[in-house]
Amino acid sequence: MLERSACEIAGNGVVTARFHVGFPAFGRTINAGELEKILFDFLPRCIEGSLLYRRLDAEAVKNAVFLAEDQAAVRDILRSEGLVAFVANGSVLPRKSGVSDLPMEKCVPFVSPASLERTFLLPHRGQITGMAIPRGITLIVGGGYHGKSTLLEALQMGVYDHIAGDGREFVLCDDTAVKLRAEDGRSIRGVDISLFINDLPNHKDTGSFSTLDASGSTSQAAGVIESIEAGSALFLVDEDTSATNFMLRDEFMQQVVSRSKEPITPFLERAVDLYREAGISTILVAGSSGAFFHIADLILQMDCYRPLDITAQVKELCKARTAPRIQAPDFALPDLTRIPSPAHGGGREKCAYGRGGRARGADRGGRAGSGTADPRHEHKKIKTFGKDSFSLDRESVDLRYVEQLADAEQTAALAHLLRYAVEEAIDGKRSMRQIVDTIFATLEKRGWDAFCGSFVPCGLARPRRQELFACLNRYRG
Repeated sequence: MLERSACEIAGNGVVTARFHVGFPAFGRTINAGELEKILFDFLPRCIEGSLLYRRLDAEAVKNAVFLAEDQAAVRDILRSEGLVAFVANGSVLPRKSGVSDLPMEKCVPFVSPASLERTFLLPHRGQITGMAIPRGITLIVGGGYHGKSTLLEALQMGVYDHIAGDGREFVLCDDTAVKLRAEDGRSIRGVDISLFINDLPNHKDTGSFSTLDASGSTSQAAGVIESIEAGSALFLVDEDTSATNFMLRDEFMQQVVSRSKEPITPFLERAVDLYREAGISTILVAGSSGAFFHIADLILQMDCYRPLDITAQVKELCKARTAPRIQAPDFALPDLTRIPSPAHGGGREKCAYGRGGRARGADRGGRAGSGTADPRHEHKKIKTFGKDSFSLDRESVDLRYVEQLADAEQTAALAHLLRYAVEEAIDGKRSMRQIVDTIFATLEKRGWDAFCGSFVPCGLARPRRQELFACLNRYRG
């Protein structure tokens, strides 16, 4: 359920509906007779059938409103009771296929372990029961094809409210959650990854690390820091899509390759401090290493698509085993005041990154950008390519691995927001956080008109702050 430009309701009760109509034609001549039918027959019937309450199914309208209010109530409960996720009993987590978002038929419905079962009282639905996951480090294990990744995928899309019939109406997750993964080949600009990677043999500075072709481990390290910068309070991680050397190093490998020769501090050794010192929880799917058992506060085993709470049993087994190193020294949150600065050259805007308030890349007259578009400046051209990417002039932005984008209309919206950032908001003074704050404040105050001018397309859907940060971080311009 996304806020879309196709329909906006203003505070004064004015409803704006946007749509595209293709004019019928004979070659280059408009077919006036058919157009008359569209404008004066078909279109009024569409409006009456979709926007006028007297023509709608009153029960369906009521149920849609009540569902949204109940979902908001569950999110309020999660925040107030120290929970990061809730999965209602009876939820249908698997999808019909890899290219369909419809629920799978004849699958095993979700049932919570008794130890994690909570019952909440909602304003319309009444009582609802399901699995509540508390803050901390949660580990999901189990055999292959038993439903580990399916549960994580349902949680990662639980940042959004689902419509009735989806099967995941009450699969809800902290709405700041970010799915982390390795992204070989992505660009990184000015990110302090020293919490995870330091003392590189080429002496490259990891306190402000930049590359146009990141490895799996450096891309995932940057993803963690960028997500902290974006305000995420929950990391979702699947071992299958992570860089192995970023996640952990076993004891035998540490004996062969000493720590002094390994620049990577694995996520295993930082996850506890990320929670205790920074308040960032983790839900992690693992199937190949038992090292994560030693840091987990909660351990779930997926067994034939049903979750079992095996925390107590595993903690007893851990007592009989030598624990690996699970906490590295010198934990400190990195500097989160990256300041992208506009650098003008060849008529195209490019971005460099500074820190601590100093702007790099001022214009040729020595002035930093003002944040106001040059009235002579022609807007950068936007092309979108489904949900996975878009281009700004000749620069492509690859969003294939930003897995929590739910709709191609969000990608289209990100293209407009990024263009506004490059042309208006990046002034050499604002930090990344301030730029994103400015963009969303402008969106709240002025709507899509501020980003699209007099013509606002109907195909835009509002993204989260986290996806706008991801978009800015992947823009190579």
